[in-house]
Amino acid sequence: MYTVLVVDDSPDSLSLINDILEKEGISTLVALEGSQAIVIAEQIKPDIILLDAVMPKMDGFETCIKLKQNRALNHIPVVFMTGLKDSENILKGLNAGGVDYVTKPVNPEELIARIKRHIGNAQITSSAQKALDSIGQRLFSISPEGKLLWATPQTHNFLSNIPHSDDWLSDNLIPFVTQIANDNKPIGEVYKLEHQEGACELSLVARLDNGDCTFRISHFVEKMSGEDKLKAELNITNRESEVLYWLSNGKSNKEIALILNIGSRTVNKHLEQVFAKLGVENRTTAAGIAIRILAEE
Repeated sequence: MYTVLVVDDSPDSLSLINDILEKEGISTLVALEGSQAIVIAEQIKPDIILLDAVMPKMDGFETCIKLKQNRALNHIPVVFMTGLKDSENILKGLNAGGVDYVTKPVNPEELIARIKRHIGNAQITSSAQKALDSIGQRLFSISPEGKLLWATPQTHNFLSNIPHSDDWLSDNLIPFVTQIANDNKPIGEVYKLEHQEGACELSLVARLDNGDCTFRISHFVEKMSGEDKLKAELNITNRESEVLYWLSNGKSNKEIALILNIGSRTVNKHLEQVFAKLGVENRTTAAGIAIRILAEE
């Protein structure tokens, strides 16, 4: 049967909810404050958490945020219990990561119905995620507000190999895909997002009615070197692209010869070929063309 973690600083409220759940054969865990709830959740992994919004020390909103920041716990649905009926606090709870709320005094039938519904939804989502995990897809899902809802292990492994991955995730990846989601971009379109050592390709694979979007990181793309970019854009040889690259960096023929470990005369011959292929007559014009290409995104 289900296991429910009830978090409330009121012993009377805990006792009442415990009686309601026990009559339904539901196992109950209790916590009197937020930090204690997090410790219990880490150890037991309840099916759902009923969380009082107003508590001393760490209130329910902060507790929920910390639960959702914990990768091992963020899949557990959180239902707020509150006597606060104004929309501001209801929205605050939902924005903190809660899936629903019930008002005090709690209606037993309503409470049980909401618990069963949200546990059922969570189990369906968990089954879908396990299926995705098993086929090795690099997938992740975000909410319309830009919160990372879940990601397959393959995605976590992929992201961990990116330099400064945590900062890149929060500062680059999440804002980038959130913008795509909120702009209602078509499903299947591919986008490139660069990072310090390369780039990844992202595609939107699903959009739910509630606005949640699932993305795939299809594969890793190495960032093209300056020499390769010049070769591809100007249709020149490997050595010619190397000579032109260093020319665009302000190097003299002698310096280029030392860098590439070739003779100065050989550098001159390559430059003559570059000038002919580009239709230019001097170093300055050739360097200008290269600089413009290298500056392009």
